[in-house]
Amino acid sequence: MNQKIAVITGASRGLGRDMAINLAKSGVEVIFTYQKNQEKAQELIEEIESFGGMAKAFSYDAGNPSESLQLIENIASYLSEANGNSQFDFLINNAGTGLYSTIENTSSEQLDEMYHIHLKSVFLLCQEAIPFLNEGGRIINISSGLTRFSFPGSSAYAMMKGAIEVFSRYLAKELGSKRITANVVAPGAIATDFGGGTNRDNEEKRTIIGNLTALGSVGEPEDIGGVIAFLCSEKAGWINGQRLEVSGGMLL
Repeated sequence: MNQKIAVITGASRGLGRDMAINLAKSGVEVIFTYQKNQEKAQELIEEIESFGGMAKAFSYDAGNPSESLQLIENIASYLSEANGNSQFDFLINNAGTGLYSTIENTSSEQLDEMYHIHLKSVFLLCQEAIPFLNEGGRIINISSGLTRFSFPGSSAYAMMKGAIEVFSRYLAKELGSKRITANVVAPGAIATDFGGGTNRDNEEKRTIIGNLTALGSVGEPEDIGGVIAFLCSEKAGWINGQRLEVSGGMLL
């Protein structure tokens, strides 16, 4: 059986990093992107290699959607040289950044930034990647619990994630003939440095979130990576066009 290959955007830290580690531990070769922190990217490569996994990193700025074509071309060229085949199996669109601003205070520039990072770049990356995805491949887009529940200050971010959920259903419909599935994973509040790291460092906020969550705490990156690995496994082949919230039961 040929080794499966995953492409993950934004995996040098946070949720993406744990996704990469979980996939590598399940025997998947990992190709991931980082924006600026090459040192963190190299640390992840070394960690994956320490347990016998394979990883390769490429620089990519999701805030500049025009880079999507070049990224896929670079990955295809690398795979063709390494394997004699430019195809891969899984695309996980994870790269992103937060914005906490009320509707009244959100600038046009901030709205454009959220659109470019969370919607346009994902659309274009999927569009460019489709010809290189193997039959039976998977696309997993990362959304947010904020598409189901609402907190003031998250409208621009959440509306782009809501659009991604609609887009994912269309991907599932249009790619069904290729046996490629498309699903959404929507994390709840997770303790990372995302959005300034308040879910990790602000004890008052952590207490509030814990009180709103059935399992009583803020989530950790480790709570998400295994779900991504499962969706890329043979056991998840019949899951398609779905939104899977991974929030510990937040605001039920």
